Amino acid sequence: MQLNHNSATRPEAMGDVPGVCELPLTRAVVQYRDIHEMDTLGGRIEDIGLALVVEGEYASSAQAVDLGSGAVKVLDLSTELVVLDWVYSPTVEHVGELITAAAAARDADGLRSYSRGLGLKVLERIGFGPLTRPSFLRIGFRDICRDLDLHEGTSIRFVLGPGRLTRAHLDYDACALIFRTAFREQDVPLERGLAEAFPLGDLRRQEPVEAADSIVYHVRLPIPTTLAETRSTLASMRRGLVGLMARFEPKRFTALESLIDTFGARETLASLQIHEPLDRLVRIQPPVVGSRVVH
Repeated sequence: MQLNHNSATRPEAMGDVPGVCELPLTRAVVQYRDIHEMDTLGGRIEDIGLALVVEGEYASSAQAVDLGSGAVKVLDLSTELVVLDWVYSPTVEHVGELITAAAAARDADGLRSYSRGLGLKVLERIGFGPLTRPSFLRIGFRDICRDLDLHEGTSIRFVLGPGRLTRAHLDYDACALIFRTAFREQDVPLERGLAEAFPLGDLRRQEPVEAADSIVYHVRLPIPTTLAETRSTLASMRRGLVGLMARFEPKRFTALESLIDTFGARETLASLQIHEPLDRLVRIQPPVVGSRVVH
């Protein structure tokens, strides 16, 4: 895909759409969410939702490269925008050269490799915080999906029984696992499985509103405040999802367990060099009901 270097001319199709930036977004590293793309829930498995804007004269039609997949996208950044960092102009120029070379050779390996390295370096430089938390969660959950159910989407599919399929993805902002069913009726076996798989989660059922809606379950987990807590939360997600698979699809679980035991579980976040606070918080267990309390 070629970059649009004729930035002086506004795209005719966008003539009536607001979003001209007084400060061009070119060189910006931005987060993009579901509202910016029309992919599957949770996003594509190769993407990390973190992109470098290579042509950002118009926020409503910004050309950007995902820093996980190296895919070139046209994003509408005029509605909701989180700028995490800025890169130097030579970096954007180099990425532009890689895009041109990838289009000419029909081989995006060089662009993909450089983009992945750049994305991890940006996260290491920025560190963990409220703005970067969704990106860390997405990268970690992507590893889980690759281990348990590798396909084009960042989600995990479960066959609960004949004709009973549910798909789980992660709400990166709310740190909540979303389980979408195909039916409008309450799924009691799934509810029991979720309650046992995620004992520390806040389990909610979303009732159908429209005729085409189906039952959706939300498992809200504590929002992590550090990278260590994020890795711990992701580990609990992995255990719960593996437990669901063992419960409803034992044969599939046995096959996957053998592969993971052989090759190990993916954990990209373990390779990041990020300074963490030295303070250590210890969770205090609530008192047992009926126990004696000394005043």
